[in-house]
Amino acid sequence: MSQNNMNMNDDLLVKYLVGETDADENAAVENWLKADEKNQNYYNGFKKIWEDSLLIAAENKTVDENAAWKRLQNRIHEKDVRVLTPKKSSRNWLRIAASILLIGTLGWLGYSYFENKTANSLIQIYASNTTLNDTLPDGTTVTLNKNSSLSYIGSFKGRTRPVTLKGEAFFNVSPDKTKPFIITINDVTVQVVGTSFNVKNKNGKTTVDVETGIVKVSKNKDQVELRHGEKVIIADQKPELLKSTSKGRLYNYYRNKELVCDETPLQELVEALNEIYNVDIVIKNPSLKEKPLTTVFKDQSLDQVLEVIQETFRIEIEHKNNQILLE
Repeated sequence: MSQNNMNMNDDLLVKYLVGETDADENAAVENWLKADEKNQNYYNGFKKIWEDSLLIAAENKTVDENAAWKRLQNRIHEKDVRVLTPKKSSRNWLRIAASILLIGTLGWLGYSYFENKTANSLIQIYASNTTLNDTLPDGTTVTLNKNSSLSYIGSFKGRTRPVTLKGEAFFNVSPDKTKPFIITINDVTVQVVGTSFNVKNKNGKTTVDVETGIVKVSKNKDQVELRHGEKVIIADQKPELLKSTSKGRLYNYYRNKELVCDETPLQELVEALNEIYNVDIVIKNPSLKEKPLTTVFKDQSLDQVLEVIQETFRIEIEHKNNQILLE
């Protein structure tokens, strides 16, 4: 029995398919189908195999039912599945069940059916109110920031490994030079063969920060190549790809609660703080925006971070209405 077929007996499914179940058995199957989408998928595939077997059984008029039933029992026992005792009233469905064993390759065809269905199905991963870690079919690991989603088709059996991202995610891509890993986020395309990097689309712009390896980022006909410590910012409504050197690793906070500042302009840090702590910090003095800061904040409160900023730049911090003013 398949692992998807949780707490369900294949014999009972056969009876259900041919209308030989009683009211209690009907309820058991229907509750099982509603309990998990995997159960419904298993049933759909089981039904497809069953219907195929009916066609072949209709063409075969010399079925040795008794011998076939014994083989069916042996086959099920080998898989540690509980066998229902045949009843005389169930001879019709037992006759059909026995015919399945005459098809030597039917089990393999069923397996192939499930595999192909999975390979061609749309997989969607969604992080709602917290971050989510997942591993893709090729071994690539992904950390989705909250309110972000990732979708892809099946198990990457084609010439590329395409995924579609909404929001923000950090990728550690499993190396495969023959099959590029391609991320689409709005009208921006990110292509790699094995590297680690962060991709984010928020507030009208897409940002790609590279930790290791080489990343190709393109929009329309324009393309840039990024290496360790480099990033690109692309406005949604503009064609320009603005490549620069990363000043720290502010994007890492949702992964490890750490803000790494390395000559990071105060304006960039403030933008990150506004998003992380859901506040509205405003730099009133324009000359402060490009002031650099080198430090590491590890899972600290907003007040602790603001205290460091205040002491470092010798500035005043005022809480006014719903804003925090730096001047």
